[in-house]
Amino acid sequence: MKNKIIENIKTIIYALLIALFIRTFFFQPFYIPSSSMEPNLLIGDRLFVSKYTYGYSRHSFPFSPNIANKRYLAGNPNRGDVIVFKTPYDNRTDYIKRLIGLPGDHIQIKNGELYLNMQKIKRKRVSLDIKINCGEEIINTVAYEETLPNMTKYVAVYRVDGTMLNTNEFIVPENHYFFMGDNRDCSKDSRFLSSVGYVSFENLVGKARIIFFSNDKKIANFFKFWKWNKSFRFERIFEKIE
Repeated sequence: MKNKIIENIKTIIYALLIALFIRTFFFQPFYIPSSSMEPNLLIGDRLFVSKYTYGYSRHSFPFSPNIANKRYLAGNPNRGDVIVFKTPYDNRTDYIKRLIGLPGDHIQIKNGELYLNMQKIKRKRVSLDIKINCGEEIINTVAYEETLPNMTKYVAVYRVDGTMLNTNEFIVPENHYFFMGDNRDCSKDSRFLSSVGYVSFENLVGKARIIFFSNDKKIANFFKFWKWNKSFRFERIFEKIE
C-alpha cells in the first residue's frame, strides 16, 4: 500500500513537471476576461499562446522570477501580432492587445483615424453581425478592416460617439512596443502612458495562436450547468487568431 501511494505521488509530480515545462517553453493557456479585443476576441474565449515565438525572458516563467533582465533565443514581433504581455505598471498583470507600433514609430489618432509614421492606415468599412461590449454596456460602433504597412489585416471597431478622436503623437522608444485593443474606445492600452504605455521587449509573454474553447458567461456561469450547452460557442473552437 505504501509503495502504491509513493508511486502515485511520483506520477503526479512527473505530470506537474511536464505541464510546467510545456507551459514555460511551448504553449500557455489564457482566458479573455474583457471586451477590449472585440470583435476578434470575446469574453470567455480561451486560447493558447506560443511562448517560443519571441524567445524567453523571466516573464516566460510562473510568477516572473527576477532571474535575468534579457531575452534569450529572441525573435522579433511583427506589426499586427496579437500578443500577451506583462504590463509595465506592475510587471505581473497579463494583457492581450494587438501590436501596432515598433521601436522608433510615430503613432497618432487624428479625427478618429489611425496614423503610423505620419501615414494614414488604410481601412474600409465592414459590417458586423455581433454586438460590441464595453464593460456591462453594449455600444454603438463602426467597424473597419484596417491594413498595416506589412499587409496584416484585422477588424477594429470605433465607438460612434468615440472618446479618443484625437491624441498626442506617441514616439515608441528603443526596445519597446506600442499596443492597442481592437475595441478602440474600450481598451486600456499603450495610449494610456500612466497605466500601460510603451511595453518593453522583455515583457512580451507570447503570441496568441488559436482559440481552444469559448463560452458566453452571460448565458451560463459555472453553477448553471443546465445551460452550459447554450453558452458554448462551438463555431469559435480551433479558430486561428489573426
